[in-house]
Amino acid sequence: MERIFLKKIIRKKLIKKRKKHYLEITSKHCLDIYKLIKKKYKNVNVIGGYASVNYEFDCLKLLKFLNLKKFTTCLPKIKKNYQMDFYKYSFNEPLMVNNLGITEPLKITKKKIPDLIFVPLVGFDNKLNRLGYGGGFYDRYFEKNLKQKNIIKIGLAFSFQKIKKLPINKFDKKLDNIITEKNLR
Repeated sequence: MERIFLKKIIRKKLIKKRKKHYLEITSKHCLDIYKLIKKKYKNVNVIGGYASVNYEFDCLKLLKFLNLKKFTTCLPKIKKNYQMDFYKYSFNEPLMVNNLGITEPLKITKKKIPDLIFVPLVGFDNKLNRLGYGGGFYDRYFEKNLKQKNIIKIGLAFSFQKIKKLPINKFDKKLDNIITEKNLR
């Protein structure tokens, strides 16, 4: 119970900080991330992402750039019981805001399990732990789909979202990498 309370406090503090220090993602950031994927993750063809909310790293801008570079891009759609799936998305299709305030594809197209997923986050630590919004959608998705496919999980964040140590539990899934505006590894 203490961890849940601590996560809520950290989450509130970091969202407020992100609103004050939001940075616009440039074409150079997109190009650098593209180069990283081509160099480090050679077998990636299908990339999942998200539509940003609350001053998050602009993943749609990045996905659009990657789509122009011939990657198949996908967005998640929330389902019942805190589940979600990813669907192929092209940028001429409309989006809608669901009942949680999250933008997702209006039209359901072909369901995909991405090779690489850019994961939204509120905070992160040195051990690649991620603090999300508390719904557990991504943790459940990874739990379900990592049995079928080795999905590369990359958090997108701003450098100021890093904290020393996050409280974690057995359901939290570590990321494989975290990309910030200052750190592309």
